[in-house]
Amino acid sequence: MSDFDAVMLSYDEPIADRLHARLQRVLGTRVKRLHGVQGMRRAYRLAAEVTDSEQFLLADGDFVIATEFDLGSVAPLAEGVAMRVWRARNPLNGLIYGYGGLKLIRRSALRQLGDAVDVLAALPGRAEFVADVAGTTRINQSPYHAWKAGFRECAMLARGSEYGMDDGEATDRIKAWTDGAEGEYAEYATAGAREGIAFAAEAAHFPHLFDQLNDPAWLFSRFTAGHAEQAVAG
Repeated sequence: MSDFDAVMLSYDEPIADRLHARLQRVLGTRVKRLHGVQGMRRAYRLAAEVTDSEQFLLADGDFVIATEFDLGSVAPLAEGVAMRVWRARNPLNGLIYGYGGLKLIRRSALRQLGDAVDVLAALPGRAEFVADVAGTTRINQSPYHAWKAGFRECAMLARGSEYGMDDGEATDRIKAWTDGAEGEYAEYATAGAREGIAFAAEAAHFPHLFDQLNDPAWLFSRFTAGHAEQAVAG
């Protein structure tokens, strides 16, 4: 039996119930769940309050854990490390990196979150990124969710990674998001990625606008303003 708790954070993902059940089955333990919490920073802070262990696994509501993931082999975080991130596959553009990946995180670090657009980049302590792939980030559960994934990620990449990613790597990832993709609702992810870059250029002169990337109501309004008819037709 692992000493780590596990928590899923979901908001409005259509298949989150199934992914939560899968997470419990693969990990072989109960996975606590926070659903529909308004405000990303608030949701992460609440996650720290529902766990009973100082270090715990944290999964998003669109994370499909790989069946071979072995909870028993997970080592505790080293001193000074606030979070470990396993990589995830993007089913639309083939990218494999930390975006949407499984995390092992310190409860005490979440209680001290600073200010950052990418909320977990504000943890006090070092982030550790490992090469192992823990699953798939199922961003394409609907046209809106695919669009939102591309929009938020490329807006943040275009703004400049808060994890210290070099410009060349960020450029390569943006290219993969914007070049087109294959799979269900792929066109929405591509459109969102291109629109996210445009948004980053607009917001560069008004940095506070980047906070809108963590506002679900604003994101949905932005999507429906440009894509509602296509989404319904599709």
